Amino acid sequence: MKNRVFLWVVIGLLALALGCGREDHMKKNTMVAKYTAIPITLDGKLDDAAWREARAYPLVLPKDKLAEGRKLQEPGEVKLAWDDNFFYVGARLTDSDIVAESDEDQDHHYKKGDVLEIFLKPEAQTWYWELYATPKGKKTCFWFPGRGRLGLESCYKEADKCHLQVAAHCEGTLNNWEDKDTEWTVEVAIPIADLTYGEETFRPGSKWRILVARYNYSRYLPWVENTAFPRLSKVNYHLLEEYAPLKLVK
Repeated sequence: MKNRVFLWVVIGLLALALGCGREDHMKKNTMVAKYTAIPITLDGKLDDAAWREARAYPLVLPKDKLAEGRKLQEPGEVKLAWDDNFFYVGARLTDSDIVAESDEDQDHHYKKGDVLEIFLKPEAQTWYWELYATPKGKKTCFWFPGRGRLGLESCYKEADKCHLQVAAHCEGTLNNWEDKDTEWTVEVAIPIADLTYGEETFRPGSKWRILVARYNYSRYLPWVENTAFPRLSKVNYHLLEEYAPLKLVK
């Protein structure tokens, strides 16, 4: 009898430890966006006061690439902010060869060059956004009713649902593979009024998930480099279960 009680105690302690571990993991990966009373001026340079106060989140390789022995070649970082009208994402991206071969908005830019991708999903819903920004300041809005509809053409024709604004700045020569560039920076402003689709809210206490990811093409890299925050288990930006909780602070 004593052995049985002891066994149940051990099992209970293990369950508690695992639960605490999951909770600590979630807290660690939470992305925080602080409120700014002064709207951010979109010029792609990240010189507003709100960015100086925002926490920087590093874009990292997924676990499967680390398991292959890959090492991060060109780091990047993202910052978040929000005000009464917009949710802002800013990024600074080291880039030895800045390339963006599309001049069109609402394009599949991940096939055309460097791109920053932002995924936003309400916790209680199946639907989510996929938003792009490029070094040329081009943009794309994709909206999926659910991951099970991923790939349908209807999901790629949702530009009217989100009027995001994008501004980018390049330290280097865009689309010239013969020289060596330094970095590109980008600012994205997503209208909060467009983000919600039904009765969802976007304010402190609202439960959303977020992933910020990158495609980095360069002649100086052995492969196209895919990075993201939070760290994913593999190169797949639609792993909704691995998105970070988003915390809006005011």
